Amino acid sequence: MSYSLDFGWLYGALGAIGRGAAMTVFLIVVTTLAGILISVLAAAGRRSGTRWLRQAIGVYVEVIRNTPFLVQLFFIFFGLPSMGIRLDPVMAAIVAMTLNMAAYTTEIVGAGLDAVPLGQREAASALGLRPRLVFVKIVLPQALKVIFPALTSQVVIMMLESAVVSQIAVRDLTYEADMLQARTFRAFETYLVVTLVYLGLSVVVRRVLVAVGRRTLSAGVT
Repeated sequence: MSYSLDFGWLYGALGAIGRGAAMTVFLIVVTTLAGILISVLAAAGRRSGTRWLRQAIGVYVEVIRNTPFLVQLFFIFFGLPSMGIRLDPVMAAIVAMTLNMAAYTTEIVGAGLDAVPLGQREAASALGLRPRLVFVKIVLPQALKVIFPALTSQVVIMMLESAVVSQIAVRDLTYEADMLQARTFRAFETYLVVTLVYLGLSVVVRRVLVAVGRRTLSAGVT
C-alpha cells in the first residue's frame, strides 16, 4: 500500500505551529530562570551547617529525580485541587517544570561548588570578604563556568520533556501538533514537521545559552 505525502495543509497551519513554539519557548525561559535560581540556593543549602535543611533538600531532590515528570505534572494539576490548590494549565506546567529542573540542576550546581578549590574560599575570607560575598563573587562564578555545558544540556532536555504538558491542555507545540493531525488526518507529515521544529529549537536554545555563557562567564564556555 503506497502513501503519498501531502504538505498542502502546512501553509495554513504555520500560525498554530508558531504559537505552539512560542509557548514552548516561554515555558523553558521561565523554567530555566526560576529553576537555576532555586538550584543555586538548594545546592548552597545542602552544604550549610543546618542539618534539617540539608535533609529536606535531599528528600526533595530524591523524590523528584526518582518519579516520572508526567506523574509530577498530574499531581500538581489534578491532585492539588483536592487540597483546595487550583492552578491553571500554564501555571501548573511552570511549577512542575521548575521543580523538576531545580532538582536535577541542584546536583549539577552542587558538583560545580565542590569543584572550586577550598583555597579560593580561604583566600577571599582572608581578604575580609563576608561568607555571602565569597559565595556570590568568588565561588559561584567559578562553579558555573565548570558546569555550564551540563546546565545547557539539562535546559534542552527539559524543553524536550515539556511536550508532556500538552496532556493538561497547555497549548504548546505538541498540543498544536495533536490538534493539526486530528483536523488534517496527516499524522506522518504533522509530526515530521513538529519534530524538525523541536530540532531547530534545540539547536537555537543551545547556541543562545552558549553565547550568553561566553558573555557572562568569560572564557571556558563552549
